[in-house]
Amino acid sequence: MTESWFGLLLEVELGAPGHGGFCVARHEGRVVFVRHGLPGERVVARVTEDRGGSFCRADAVEILSASADRVDTRCPIAGPGGSGCCDYSHATADAGRRLKSFVVAEQLRRVAGVEREVRVEELPGTGDGTGWRTRVRLAVDSSGRPGYHRYRSSSIVNELSCPQMDSAAFEGLSGQQWRPGAELQVVLDGAGTRHVVEVAPAQISTTGRRSPGRRGASARRAASSRARPEKAVIGSGRVTEYVSDRAWTLDATGFWQAHRGAAQVYTEVVTEWADASPGDGAWDLYGGVGVFAASLAVGVGQEGHVTSVEFSRRAAEDGRSALADLTQVSFVPGRVERSMDALAEPVAVAVLDPPRAGAGRDVIDALAARGPRSVVHVGCDPASFARDVSLYRAAGYELTDIRAFDAFPLTSHVECIGRFVRK
Repeated sequence: MTESWFGLLLEVELGAPGHGGFCVARHEGRVVFVRHGLPGERVVARVTEDRGGSFCRADAVEILSASADRVDTRCPIAGPGGSGCCDYSHATADAGRRLKSFVVAEQLRRVAGVEREVRVEELPGTGDGTGWRTRVRLAVDSSGRPGYHRYRSSSIVNELSCPQMDSAAFEGLSGQQWRPGAELQVVLDGAGTRHVVEVAPAQISTTGRRSPGRRGASARRAASSRARPEKAVIGSGRVTEYVSDRAWTLDATGFWQAHRGAAQVYTEVVTEWADASPGDGAWDLYGGVGVFAASLAVGVGQEGHVTSVEFSRRAAEDGRSALADLTQVSFVPGRVERSMDALAEPVAVAVLDPPRAGAGRDVIDALAARGPRSVVHVGCDPASFARDVSLYRAAGYELTDIRAFDAFPLTSHVECIGRFVRK
């Protein structure tokens, strides 16, 4: 077994960007995933994680030869040893989008076998890459202080100075005592109202509390995903958001796109690519509060029908209220993979906006079996998106169009939308 390099300082030259906000380097025959650097730079990197095997992880702690794309970091808490929020804050905005474009194209090539040039696009409201975020979930440490998780760690950085969100969102939060282990959902909604909701700590099993390894991490993630008591501390906890002159009212802890320009742009792309016709049946899977369902309803008209499937009953209720005037839209609360078999109506077009893990084989195979002529798929992780592309291709669909958006400036994250047409 390779002797651990943990804590060692390595002088390396950085190569191509990888999925996850790092650049790939090599040292003595091993791969080193280095954060806080840029391609072509020569750096001193401190190894932060080494579990043996062919690779380890490191932070660039000294830049020996800087890239022309490097700028002074815009996030004071995201450097080596800091939070995981802004892993591209040391790059120009254009450079960040080029890095993301490379990663998306590489994932499509490696995972899906698709050679496609991709250009990550800026979203309206991005500005200089700061202040674009409308909502954030903060952690609360054992002392009752809020902050951001450190990269790949359960420990918390208590400084609320990440530039993704307007600093007004955090006013007064550091000076209050919060329930240890809780989370704070902070939202600046479309009506300009600030909401802060305290979410009760997750009830973690004995396994999750005692195990520091993979089993414990899985138990903690499972506990965090369960419904927990919520208390609105600032604002009502019910936010108002707008797309195409329609208003939605939903819980502050409910899903809405984080970037202030994303929901409108994605709706426009989905509307164009779905190309729903009067009388069509359409599905909006992982539909949330029905933003895409509203645009599909216009296409199918009163003669057609739109079914939105969403796991959260609360979101489905909020969607039903927002779209009460669109009688051709119905909401089905439930898991997508368990609900499609019960949908009796034929489907001509389908839209999917799954969570970061993507849709997966069961959902895509079940959807393909129903034979929609076109599918529009929104993915917020390049690797899971590329895997889903490969599944669509295997199920008889061709990727005809793809657009990628810089929905998370200063970070390595990117959102992709693909259009698939039955071969």
